[in-house]
Amino acid sequence: MLKGKDLRFVFVVGLLFMAGIYSGIVRADRIKDIAQVQGVRDNQLIGYGLVVGLNGTGDGNSSPYTFQSMRSLLSRMGVNVPANVNMQSKNVAAVMISADLPAFAKPGQTLDITVSSIGDAKSLRGGSLLMSSLKGADGQMYAIAQGNVIVSGLGAEGSDGSKVTINVPSVGLIPNGATVERAVETPFGKMHDVVLNLRRPDFTTSNRVTQAINKLLGPGTAYSIDAGSINVQAPQDLAQRVAFISELENLNVDPGDPPARVIVNSRTGTVVIGQHVKVLPAAVAHGSLTVTITESKAVSQPGPLSQGQTVVTPKSDIKVEQGNNRMFKLDMGVSLDDVVRAVNEVGAAPGDLVSILEALKEAGALRAELIVI
Repeated sequence: MLKGKDLRFVFVVGLLFMAGIYSGIVRADRIKDIAQVQGVRDNQLIGYGLVVGLNGTGDGNSSPYTFQSMRSLLSRMGVNVPANVNMQSKNVAAVMISADLPAFAKPGQTLDITVSSIGDAKSLRGGSLLMSSLKGADGQMYAIAQGNVIVSGLGAEGSDGSKVTINVPSVGLIPNGATVERAVETPFGKMHDVVLNLRRPDFTTSNRVTQAINKLLGPGTAYSIDAGSINVQAPQDLAQRVAFISELENLNVDPGDPPARVIVNSRTGTVVIGQHVKVLPAAVAHGSLTVTITESKAVSQPGPLSQGQTVVTPKSDIKVEQGNNRMFKLDMGVSLDDVVRAVNEVGAAPGDLVSILEALKEAGALRAELIVI
């Protein structure tokens, strides 16, 4: 029997929607946790700028676009730089700026932004982002960014070429570093009805949401468009519509059970097994073969008066061990919980469970989707 401290993977039985814990108790989730209103979404913004004030960790002479940006910036501020003057500085870095513009954000509100170096800057620590515009996918400007960059990583380099880097110092954050200048138009107030989009489409969940809404607000108020969308009749007055959506969001619904899945993380050895995973009758034999090679050195001493030399010779010891694990049988409808228990009883390593699952899948005995990430 394997002990808990020997396990190198995490095994979870009963993976349910919305972090529900399997205990035979009926689950209920709010609609706002499993669905969102169509048209109410974040918008991605992107921009280009310069970070100045670095302590010699900027782009330097390696990024010509940094030099062009500095010349253009100074020119707009009335400073004419001769063409033969080298402005390239290690205290400046060219960066890309990204941010998420929430739905219903209004001018004057602030956003958190991420600043990422696009040149050879080693660190953005201590730098300040100069005023830069942030544009949306339509090419229009929606926010202005500026502020001091906060970097969680650091880097140090010695004169002999040795260096130490912790995290990523070439990426930083500016909390409340952008100010919204333009609001994004949303179809929320223009739609005749409201459409709820499930975060994880499922026919059962879609039907149950429709039934819950019609039970609360009357028959015919909502109908399912498909597995991922529910159409709901809503008031046309904006104030009433906001109150109406508030009531819908806090309505409790029992979502449908997820499909049977087994998810394996091949890098960490983590295995997550769903609640409804079953296997067909099968017999599994697991054997282990361990080969151990130990390298050592032996001293060869010559005989007396042989005029030989003492030499060191390599010595290899090879040891082969074969496990005597037993075969175990899986009956009809056995759950993966029983499979894991059987694997532990025959003394197989936790990592061997992945191989057994793959073999069951190939044999058609695993009644679940096997996903390896």
